Amino acid sequence: MIPFQIDNDIKKAETIPARFYNEDDFFQLSVDKIWKSSWQFATDSSKLQNPGDQFPYTFLPEVVNEPLLLTQDKSQQLHCLSNVCTHRAKVLVEEPTKNRLISCGYHGRCFRLDGSFKSMPCFEQVENFPSEKDNLHSYPLKSFGKLLFTSITPSIDFDQLIAPMKERLNWLDLDQLEFIEEESTDYFINAHWALYCDNYLEGFHIPFVHPALNQAIDFPSYTYELFPYCNLQLGIAKEGEPCFDIPKGSIDFGKNVYAYYFWVFPNMMFNFYPWGLSLNIVQPLSKNKTKISFRTYKFPNTTFNSQDNQLHITELEDEAVVESVQKGIQSGHYSRGRYAPEMEVAVHHFHQLIEKHINA
Repeated sequence: MIPFQIDNDIKKAETIPARFYNEDDFFQLSVDKIWKSSWQFATDSSKLQNPGDQFPYTFLPEVVNEPLLLTQDKSQQLHCLSNVCTHRAKVLVEEPTKNRLISCGYHGRCFRLDGSFKSMPCFEQVENFPSEKDNLHSYPLKSFGKLLFTSITPSIDFDQLIAPMKERLNWLDLDQLEFIEEESTDYFINAHWALYCDNYLEGFHIPFVHPALNQAIDFPSYTYELFPYCNLQLGIAKEGEPCFDIPKGSIDFGKNVYAYYFWVFPNMMFNFYPWGLSLNIVQPLSKNKTKISFRTYKFPNTTFNSQDNQLHITELEDEAVVESVQKGIQSGHYSRGRYAPEMEVAVHHFHQLIEKHINA
């Protein structure tokens, strides 16, 4: 049985039914059909600058909860490996470290930095040992500028996933982005992960929810563009507001672009501003609890001021409305809504992608 369908014609379509946000079975279905095959942000390459560097990372804690380990070997090749010992399943590396081998602190099994088995004490009498299964499993690792991404069982090619964003912003030197730890933080909200994405994917609410942002952008010029697995909201600056210096050859040359708001399925938000990037990662913790990680990256010779950019205030405004929708979505009198054809095309696109994966 098909759980639900989203009509391809936005003028006829109804939104995802409330039960998708409310029922445990749908949450687990999302984990199995969406999250386990998704690409997720792991860290940036500044954490892996030298041979021997080892960076542990958990793929979607509380939901998929897969322990991974990023390493750089002596040839400066990066790897994404299972962070679980193939002997008795102890997590190998608990904190970022640097070592010429990966060693287990339980019984002394050792691995090379590419994950291949190296040695194990007291196993001289074990037959047919070592074998391929004694190596650490290797996972795909991809980059976008300095940003590193992993997947457990990818259903979408990463290059296809980000191609529209990479092509649109090919004039930006993303390798120059510098991580600003003091301006990076995590938020926790009592709402379903998809409700947070729903809210992000439309500028319809800006005049009603975000007074400061509404003063900075030219709302009538706000536009949406859809791609296979991502979409773009383009914010145009009002007179006197900061904007990009866009070179000739770009499709946006001549526009006073305030921000490029790229969303990548299912949960990554790349918000590019003239000063840099606010990367927002939406991570489900349960059907009604979500973690949003803000990671701030700045271009050299630019100034970022959190108060001037209003990112924290905008986030709190978004959280308030999303948590209010979380309460409302549980009403016995609400099932499905309709889309504003010009303003909610990206929400409709998101819901179609959810339907595609859930029904696969």
